Amino acid sequence: MNPADNLEKLYFTIGEVSDELGVSPSLVRFWEKEFPQLKPRKTEGGTRKYSREDFALLKKIYQLVKEEGFTLAGAREQLKNKLDQPVDKEMIAEKLVEIKKFLIELKNNLA
Repeated sequence: MNPADNLEKLYFTIGEVSDELGVSPSLVRFWEKEFPQLKPRKTEGGTRKYSREDFALLKKIYQLVKEEGFTLAGAREQLKNKLDQPVDKEMIAEKLVEIKKFLIELKNNLA
């Protein structure tokens, strides 16, 4: 299950996110400390809740560090450069896919 594909849920647990990325929850928590733009919500009990945007950011961190071989400092710099750009094409594409799925479901429900 891809957390970003679930249109009903607004937030995902660290277990759901780490399972989808194929990494340990401790690595996700470590990345939270290393990447200041990653700030999941926390419940009163301290449970982390990741938004779809958090999940997209974690996927990008994973790609940079695990697939492209960037150091943490290099990944931070890449993300900083991406954030300085006015448009994040990956996030827009993901949002459009979500909207398309929603509209198809809505059309099927109306028929």
